[in-house]
Amino acid sequence: MSVVLTEKAANEVKRYQEENKIEGDLFLRVGAVAGGCSGYSYKLEFDQEFDDAQDEQFDFHGIKLVVDKKSSLLLEGTTIDWYEGLDARGFKFDNPNVTKSCGCGSSFQV
Repeated sequence: MSVVLTEKAANEVKRYQEENKIEGDLFLRVGAVAGGCSGYSYKLEFDQEFDDAQDEQFDFHGIKLVVDKKSSLLLEGTTIDWYEGLDARGFKFDNPNVTKSCGCGSSFQV
């Protein structure tokens, strides 16, 4: 399994959907895209298009999560959690494949 969404992160996704009245048969698409100061950036978005040949689908705590196969190689073993503290708030990617990341933590190299 390439990516895991924690229960805390899934609850935050549900809260966001309810708060922003996002309805329909959508899933959370997770990916790695070229960009950022270290090479790749994480991408999270709601989507409704799924391609059996290009995507993998998982279910975590009631959230349908989709990862394209190219991103899956970069994200293998990644856990997505929700962090909320005095210093920051947001989704945290714990990616064991990262060899280097930028100072702000939003981009990475593998």
